Amino acid sequence: MQKLEERNTYTPTNIPHVCGNCGLVLNVEETLSVSGLKTSSNNSDAALTATGQAGQDLRVPAVYVLGMRGEPLMPTTTRKARVLLKEGTAKVIKRTPFTIQLLYATGETKQSVTLGVDSGYSKIGLSVVTDKKELYSAEAKLRTDIVKLNSERRTYRRARRCRKTWYRKPRFLNRKTLEGWLAPSIQHKLDSHIKLIDNIKGILPVSNIIIEVAAFDIQKIKNPEISGIGYQNGVQTDFWNVREYILYRDDHICQHCKGKSKDKILEVHHIKSKQVGGDRPDNLLTLCSGCHDKVSKGKIELDIKPANGFKAETYMSTVRWKLLNKLGEMGNVASHSYGYITKQNRIALGLPKSHTNDGFLIAGGNGQKRTTVEYLIKQVRNCNRKLFKGDRSHIKNTAERFIHGFQRYDKVLWNGIECFIFGRRTSGYFDLRKLDGTKVHASAKAEHLKLLERANTFLMEVRG
Repeated sequence: MQKLEERNTYTPTNIPHVCGNCGLVLNVEETLSVSGLKTSSNNSDAALTATGQAGQDLRVPAVYVLGMRGEPLMPTTTRKARVLLKEGTAKVIKRTPFTIQLLYATGETKQSVTLGVDSGYSKIGLSVVTDKKELYSAEAKLRTDIVKLNSERRTYRRARRCRKTWYRKPRFLNRKTLEGWLAPSIQHKLDSHIKLIDNIKGILPVSNIIIEVAAFDIQKIKNPEISGIGYQNGVQTDFWNVREYILYRDDHICQHCKGKSKDKILEVHHIKSKQVGGDRPDNLLTLCSGCHDKVSKGKIELDIKPANGFKAETYMSTVRWKLLNKLGEMGNVASHSYGYITKQNRIALGLPKSHTNDGFLIAGGNGQKRTTVEYLIKQVRNCNRKLFKGDRSHIKNTAERFIHGFQRYDKVLWNGIECFIFGRRTSGYFDLRKLDGTKVHASAKAEHLKLLERANTFLMEVRG
């Protein structure tokens, strides 16, 4: 075998050379085209160039590498990782994304790595790019049930205090609001963005972060022709209150029976509950007293859907600078970009609209080799501390956390398929699904499951 030259590489110089098993990967012609077989350099682009000269497919999944002290290094190829693990000079740290840690001191040569973040209300696009290729691509789906759960928790808390401590003086209005305070639901999404960025920085040496920010004119979205004094004169101008406007808008007629009941008493009804839809006019409807009682008791259902709100637009306008400032305070080199720049670059490269493509463009992607492995990340609830569940509230929630060694959201292997536990039964049968909602098995037996990863706040799988 040809003697290795002295250079900065992952392979220690004091161990014997190991022949890699390339017979299953390279055919005879490809093998003959390689002038000298040798291990790849620590520089991933150098390894990429060598592979490209051999005429092989450059789009191979990357294996992320940590140094002996846990600091992220440049990723390597699957073959190099396999050799390191076989020799015992590395160990597996994480399965998804596959990450190894070196067990010996090595050089720490790093390239310029840029992380692009397509921030959003419910979905986030993430992409890590160098000058020559893309190292990481993922789409994260955030939780959207925070507002509902907080409202439910508030209801339980108030009812409990009313029953248990009715003699106490109310204290809910004597709390100081700290500077920079955000609503819990918005703060949660902001923290989720930072957590996802920190997770990527834990496996890749990110040197620069670019975040797409946006400011939305909600009045302009509602009425594209609005201008000047029109911003001060909304739809409720010259009305005493919202109720008067709703009755005028609906011509003082019940919107369900259209006045057939001859009931003269009219009510203003929330299409969605107040805690979800609020008191905005788009969520209010005029009903007669009879129809209103039937709707409240669930005897009839309204075939009317409220207009979509502007939660996402409000969120983006609220936290766009807070996210950048927070990352700067944590010692990151962070900058911002705008949506029109991303759109212009996407059209120029002919890429379809997606969160991962937007993240690639935000990171400065312009013709680099794209990674073939795209991850889907789903944020889930960590635990449920509710003491009672269901309509029969006197029955305690006694569901066990672990059943036959498995818990909810564990990643398991069933019949050669990687999936997650979305439902469990004390009998030892589990509901298995993919993160995109695809059902794998409705009642899989515990003996047929193999644990791959324990449940986490952010579940991750390779998008197929």
